[in-house]
Amino acid sequence: MDELDKRIVASLLADGRASYAEIGAEVSLSAPAVKRRVDRLRATGVLKGFTAVVDPEAVGWSTEAFVELFCVGRTSPGQIAQAAARHPEVVAAYTVSGEADALVHLRAADIGHLERALERLRAEPFISSSRSTIVLSRLATADPAAAPFGGNQ
Repeated sequence: MDELDKRIVASLLADGRASYAEIGAEVSLSAPAVKRRVDRLRATGVLKGFTAVVDPEAVGWSTEAFVELFCVGRTSPGQIAQAAARHPEVVAAYTVSGEADALVHLRAADIGHLERALERLRAEPFISSSRSTIVLSRLATADPAAAPFGGNQ
């Protein structure tokens, strides 16, 4: 990736719906040249796709928590990932260092919904216990993938 590619990616991060002509005006390239570069960035895997970002609070899912999972035996990351995918309230799941085996980010409509989601998650056969932290307020949100391109969303 050269500097022009980075500027194109930064432009797409700022507005994923920008036209090739708009991006071209921003980076001093023609629309066809921007399209060729975007096509190459997609082909090489730099750009994975384009998506809509939904505000969870706008659709009523304003309660969130981070849950540390403690697993039995030799639970694999794949098993944890498969279990996480079965629960619509799971926003993200990570393997982590430290005492816990995994960290799961949950979103729900309210505390009752969160409790039911936690109970379903804890019912997975390989989970021995969990520790939950409910988010009171979100202070900062950043897209870590955006950092190399000059900022965060």
